[in-house]
Amino acid sequence: MTLPRSARHTLERLGHLLLVLWVVASLTFVLFRLMPGDPTLNFLSPSFSEETRAALLKGFGLDRPLWDQYLIYMSNLLHGELGMSFLQGKPVAVLLVDALPNTVILTLVSLCAAYAFGIVAGAFLAFRRGGAVEAMAIPAALASRAAPEFWLGMLLLAALSFEFGWFPTGGALSPGQELAGVGARLVSADYWWHLALPALTLVLYLQGLPLLLMRATMLEVMNDEFIVMARMKGLSRWSIVMRHAARNALLPVVTAFALGLGASIGGNVVVETVFAWPGIGRVLVQAVQSADYPLAQGAFILIAAVLVTMNSLADLVYSALDPRVSVRARR
Repeated sequence: MTLPRSARHTLERLGHLLLVLWVVASLTFVLFRLMPGDPTLNFLSPSFSEETRAALLKGFGLDRPLWDQYLIYMSNLLHGELGMSFLQGKPVAVLLVDALPNTVILTLVSLCAAYAFGIVAGAFLAFRRGGAVEAMAIPAALASRAAPEFWLGMLLLAALSFEFGWFPTGGALSPGQELAGVGARLVSADYWWHLALPALTLVLYLQGLPLLLMRATMLEVMNDEFIVMARMKGLSRWSIVMRHAARNALLPVVTAFALGLGASIGGNVVVETVFAWPGIGRVLVQAVQSADYPLAQGAFILIAAVLVTMNSLADLVYSALDPRVSVRARR
């Protein structure tokens, strides 16, 4: 039985995804064991005996040969078991599940706001090409895109938190506040108050890409034949730009959004660290600093899985929206 082309393409992308995840998991295993330092130093005082240290290594399975550790590691991954955190003594999966919603909420809020603004602003700049607004907006977008995230975050902290006191300096909740579940976070004003500055930092950093991409694609689409035909029909310039050109210019922006979603899940490490936001990025930094191999490995694998999945999804969406892409790939 011959599978349809779309099904074969989907299976090929799934095979590539699994291969990349296996390579990432293997590299993560090797790299963390090549890192300098002894993880037992986080648990034992220098005064403890060598027998105590050996017992601790045996308890975590670190006394086994590397190949044996690797087989156990891969077997556990296939069963969804990420091990126990050295430092916190809790299952890695539990710690990552607790931190993941904070990263996802921060990423989605920032990306949606940045891309909504970028799409509208990019279409407007294409509509008003050559004006004074474009002369100021393009350098501003380039500057915000080129500025480091931590620098933008520190500026906002200095101005809006330390100087005016409008926003908290870090964390996700005020001292003494506790929220259980994602729903409770989404309806908490205190949670959104703490989310404002990290999200604003990411919006300032991310909006440049959709803005410039939308503007460039719009200018390219404006020269296509269907736009010429719309002009010949006597349609207004605003109708041509928004109803015809903008709809066709959105395809690259939609693809960039899918790719940006995957990249931002793991790329928010700096912002989460600056604002002490309890997400996956901050968990990863703390795990690396404390040589907590299982927790760091789990965070890396989760970030890689999201990134690769979103890349594959972007490819499938692009092929579905524009069949010419898959045709050119087969040729």
